[in-house]
Amino acid sequence: MAAPTPTAACGTAWGSDRFYKLLGPRRSVARMELPLLAGGAGVVVLLVAVALWRRGSADTSASRRAHEAAQERDPPVEIGGTYEFGITEFTDHHSGDRVAVGKVEGFVLFTDDVPKSCSVGDPIRATVTSFNRGHTSADATYEGRT
Repeated sequence: MAAPTPTAACGTAWGSDRFYKLLGPRRSVARMELPLLAGGAGVVVLLVAVALWRRGSADTSASRRAHEAAQERDPPVEIGGTYEFGITEFTDHHSGDRVAVGKVEGFVLFTDDVPKSCSVGDPIRATVTSFNRGHTSADATYEGRT
């Protein structure tokens, strides 16, 4: 006599005919429900992924349009002009130093020599020293708090 298989030793197994005989007339339906449920779940996952991808591409398109519009307009600041604005963030600019970032009429200014005592939200005065390539932002030097 052969040794009992793990399925036979454990009693009813999900894959055995004995289990499906217990289900009665639903036996063939039960075998078809699992693939249908898996397929339906796959379709839902695919639809969610497509919706998220399209939302991301809409954000990218809006950003691209805003960037192109900024390149076409004249800067609202002039070299040598002094402007007041609030600090929106601090970053490391191409020089490697900590610079304050702020906006004048939506135009970005990177301001050097800002004291460490200044923080985000503080209003400051700065003088524009140069424009970047494309005139979409400018470098400025800190003049004082307002």
